[in-house]
Amino acid sequence: MKNNRRNFLKASGLAGLGLAGGGILNGLASESKSSLFANPVSGRPYIQKFNMSGYGAPKIENVRAGFIGLGSRGPGHVMNLTKCEGVQIVGLSDLLKENVEKVQKRVEPLGHKPTLYSGAPDEWKKLCDRKDVDIIYIATPWHLHVPMALYAMEMGKHVFIEVPAAVTVEECWQMVETSERTKKHCMMLENCCYDFFELLTLNMARQGYFGELVHVEGAYIHNLIDLNFSKTGYQDMWRLKENATRRGSLYPTHGLGPVCQVLDINRGDKLDYLVSMQSNDFQMAAKAKELAATDAFYKQFSNDTFNGNMNTTTIRTNKGRTIMIQHDVTSPRPYSRIHLVSGTKGTAMKYPLPGRISNSHNGWLSAEEFKLVEEKYAPPIVKKVGELAKQVGGHGGMDFLMDWRVIDCLRNGLPLDQDVYDAAAWSAVFPLSEWSVNNRSNSIDIPDFTGGSWRSNKPVDIDLKFGGTTQVKIK
Repeated sequence: MKNNRRNFLKASGLAGLGLAGGGILNGLASESKSSLFANPVSGRPYIQKFNMSGYGAPKIENVRAGFIGLGSRGPGHVMNLTKCEGVQIVGLSDLLKENVEKVQKRVEPLGHKPTLYSGAPDEWKKLCDRKDVDIIYIATPWHLHVPMALYAMEMGKHVFIEVPAAVTVEECWQMVETSERTKKHCMMLENCCYDFFELLTLNMARQGYFGELVHVEGAYIHNLIDLNFSKTGYQDMWRLKENATRRGSLYPTHGLGPVCQVLDINRGDKLDYLVSMQSNDFQMAAKAKELAATDAFYKQFSNDTFNGNMNTTTIRTNKGRTIMIQHDVTSPRPYSRIHLVSGTKGTAMKYPLPGRISNSHNGWLSAEEFKLVEEKYAPPIVKKVGELAKQVGGHGGMDFLMDWRVIDCLRNGLPLDQDVYDAAAWSAVFPLSEWSVNNRSNSIDIPDFTGGSWRSNKPVDIDLKFGGTTQVKIK
């Protein structure tokens, strides 16, 4: 069987495929490994050295935080942490000096005196090298996430990475192996797992409301075409370049993360294989040529083959459940992450808003019935911090809920709701979907980043793993 699979890879061209800094082949395996398919499930010789799922690192009473990347997402995380008890902002890093100075002016009146690092591409390493830093937040362009995270973990820091955490399968393995070896948390900051309806459906699934789960759906349908082509949007047009050079579901985790938690992925079930198909690009290349006609700056993009408008990726789990994930960042459709949960006893769907619940074929619960369900199944984190989170803001409060939860777990020595295996499995859908699209939508296995421990890992359960001692400072 191993030889047949090896011969198939050679015949299909996968054995020579290289993508984005190492390529999918490196992530699946390489001929230089001791055995190409020593682990037939993951496709890579891998033995778990330490199980980070359910691991509560030693308590950190006063969390000293450093931040790398202060363009779009970073400043929000900084300000969220200033509102959490037991946090000190000790360092701010960004390539642009004006970015760090802008955030510095906001935090110093709140009693924080961060050291600033900017101006050179490697200045962030000085922040990671410090002995008085416990955690590092990384909110930089995608291709920098893993190199920075690996370095920070090697320097003894827990790391929290914006989405997607990694852009190649090899990077996913590097995160896993480094986190296990250093016993440092490596969490992807998937904020949509902390939105209120998603938390509600997670708790409902834990309590058996939906019965046996059968099928779930998620998406990232968000018209970003003007922002991606804006010269003031993303530094050096990095996100446009990703869409100009990569194919597939480039940004899967907003829709995928919450439904993976509902399905107990990596904690009782695992992602098995996927198939990905997408449309042609009907808008981005045309936009580039239109802009290039009057602005020479855009000529660098006028001949690019952009990612298709709509990507649909379907995943089958080990237990036989199915997942559909969609990606569309160009068409003028209303914003949607879908978030559909379908079971043998009930259904939930968030979009189009408002979120709805059903327990029969006859239709959705009434507003009054929904309110009763919401009151019964709202998890403790929402009851304790939800209203305060809405006051703070950040995507309706979910950003603050996530950041508060990170700090509360660290201060109480609790396992995180998302671990490095989640960061790897959810992020890997990006490069694996790319392989499928480029190979006429053939299926491809999804590596088991847990090394088999998914069978015994305990589900994420905020009801049971809740510290709740960290106070919120509203100023």
